[in-house]
Amino acid sequence: MHLISNLHQMAVDELHDGEQGGAPAAAAPTGLRGLLRSSGYSLYVLLLLLLTYLLNQLDRYMLAIVARPSAQEIEFGDKGCLLNETVKSTLEDGNCTAITTETTCTSFVDADGHHGCKWDYTGTGTEYNLLAGPVFILIYTFAGIPMGLAADLYNRKLLLAGALILWSTCTFLTGFAEEYWELAVLRFGIGFGEAGCTPFATSLLADYFIPELRGTALGVYNWGIYFGYSMAYAIGNFITDANIMDMGWRWSYFISGGPGILLGILMIFTMKEPQRAGVTDESRAAARQKTFVQRLPEMMRLFFRPSLFLLCFAGAIRNAAGYVWSYSTQTFFEGIGQTSTQIGAYMSWIPLVAGSIGVVFGGFISDRVVSRVGPHGRVWVIIISQLLAAPFVFCVLFVEPPWAYISLIPVYIIGEMWIPITLAVLVELVPAEIRTAAVAFYFFVISNVGGNMPLLVDPVKQAFKNAGNSEIDALRDTLYLFYPGEYILGALLYLLALFSLRRDLRIAQEESARAGSIQKDGESNEGYEPTAEET
Repeated sequence: MHLISNLHQMAVDELHDGEQGGAPAAAAPTGLRGLLRSSGYSLYVLLLLLLTYLLNQLDRYMLAIVARPSAQEIEFGDKGCLLNETVKSTLEDGNCTAITTETTCTSFVDADGHHGCKWDYTGTGTEYNLLAGPVFILIYTFAGIPMGLAADLYNRKLLLAGALILWSTCTFLTGFAEEYWELAVLRFGIGFGEAGCTPFATSLLADYFIPELRGTALGVYNWGIYFGYSMAYAIGNFITDANIMDMGWRWSYFISGGPGILLGILMIFTMKEPQRAGVTDESRAAARQKTFVQRLPEMMRLFFRPSLFLLCFAGAIRNAAGYVWSYSTQTFFEGIGQTSTQIGAYMSWIPLVAGSIGVVFGGFISDRVVSRVGPHGRVWVIIISQLLAAPFVFCVLFVEPPWAYISLIPVYIIGEMWIPITLAVLVELVPAEIRTAAVAFYFFVISNVGGNMPLLVDPVKQAFKNAGNSEIDALRDTLYLFYPGEYILGALLYLLALFSLRRDLRIAQEESARAGSIQKDGESNEGYEPTAEET
């Protein structure tokens, strides 16, 4: 059985007929083996985009890793009772974090009379959550839509390189921040630059790789999430502890931001802008004549189709689980007595290895399932993976280290399949002329819901504390709701999206056919080698 194009004749893919000269065409290679048979230049572009996404995630999550030392130096957020590591005592971190008042904290002593606790900034609270959520998310999401619309008309390579250099520069400058407002302004700049990363990169990958390899290519690209996230723990914990030039956490930002500036320059001079697959000169010219105000309602109407609406809603809920955990991981493990060195020792490799396996395995599985049951099979892969991962997510919060860390391995391998698969379904549901803008709008939706979900952590945690729970128990109960709970809720919403997926796929194909945007047989970008004129 042939792959995506023969089953549902996708509106946004380079369609290949199943028969030529009366004989059935051989199935195109899938998975990593098929990906490695692509042209060397296409693989080089994939590597550049992977590194870009790595830096995107590294720079984004550095705030969460160095929140406590930066808050203590710049003085922002909530205060609490912490273990004073400069004083020799027999107290443990849990002895101090259980104390809720400053007076009790500063007077608490161990058996030898040593004051082993201190009342200091914890790296949590409303000011921290504003940096992690609205300050970053609002500009990240609102800027993404016009960037996506621009990328459907103009040079995506230059737009991506410019965005990379901008957010990397802001990350580097964060290392010099002395006031809270400076952190906020630079965080705003990081959000603006990162807004264009995945919309630009997804559109480029869709034109560099044939439909049969698209899920796998997106899976490799999404390795960047876990490489960057893991490196944030390694750099944020180990570099801060190294205290280079007595600047502690600041060097974490210097090391994170610098490489992106160089990579952006390399991208400008070595990456080529590919021919847009599935877009004719006529359709592109017509798109150029429409203003932003005219094009936005057309795209919005697409997203009110039941399948796309539910796909976005499901992705937003699942994304919320990731955001809440990402910005609470360091705080949670510190709260149960783990040191920054212990956290870094596990979190610097578990997301990297397990998450990378998960997204590529998910892309490969979805491509194989599509070849057998059709594009809706991708969504079945998401649903099953989320339900299988949920018990392990529960164990992360329930069991003690090191088993809590070990439980994260199946969580990342199984639970992270949804990312590339959802993107693959999305690009199969929208016309090629607005593919980048559609991806940007999708991220607008899932990031506004998911990215702002951490704001609910503090009030819910406070409600549990008011019910008599300790600080760490209140945080754990809150995470039960927002972490494994949203895995299950997201799976149920993906299940609802299945009911209308077949009909909306057919509508997308028919509209694309009327617009004349489907390429003829054999006009794919497989093995794409751009010419000098396409820069």
